[in-house]
Amino acid sequence: MGTESMERERAANPEDLTRLFVEFGNAGDAEGLAGLYEPDAVVAFPPGKMTVGRAAILALYQGMLSARPQFKMETPLPTLRLGDIALTATPARDEAGARAQVVRRQPDGTWLRVLDRPDFRG
Repeated sequence: MGTESMERERAANPEDLTRLFVEFGNAGDAEGLAGLYEPDAVVAFPPGKMTVGRAAILALYQGMLSARPQFKMETPLPTLRLGDIALTATPARDEAGARAQVVRRQPDGTWLRVLDRPDFRG
């Protein structure tokens, strides 16, 4: 598809990551989704497992997007910030319960996900 050479919007604020996730996901852009994560990030998905590193995250999203899911915006909870680290969260609109991410400001001032727990089902 040649998306690797596209110039994608980057997250200027932690809150932008949720919107960008929905936009890239609905566009079928797995590379865009993986680019929202630091190189060594961890995603707690699929349930009960950990996906570690951007290459594995890319493979996870390539598989997920093959089913052409439609993502919906979820209203974010207030962001908690401490210097270059922030915690973002949304109450889920599906059976996941809630979603939470630890994000970090990068040297260029943009933000990327470090830890992502997209499913808090008990």
